[in-house]
Amino acid sequence: MGGTAPGDEVRDPGLQPERTRLAWRRTTLSCTVVAVLGIKLALVDDTTAAGLAGLALSALLWIGFLAVAHRRIRALDAARPRVLSTRGALLAAGCTVALAVCGATLIW
Repeated sequence: MGGTAPGDEVRDPGLQPERTRLAWRRTTLSCTVVAVLGIKLALVDDTTAAGLAGLALSALLWIGFLAVAHRRIRALDAARPRVLSTRGALLAAGCTVALAVCGATLIW
């Protein structure tokens, strides 16, 4: 008869948290590349008000995604990291989709 409850033991960290951290970093890098390409597209030709608005929105979305990813990467350092909140997941997904839409808008 052990003296610990089923949820009290320290989890074996293994490689899963490291893989998850690396996945968040790769996704952040991908969003950074999309944002930089969007900046390049917005500034290559003649700069318009719509292009500047798209550029500002892309930068804002990139910063939002960066904040969510950074919080999640730091949370994974704990012995028992909390589950990603619904709000965080929706914010990350929303920033990603909106950044893709901004990029597509800048292309056309």
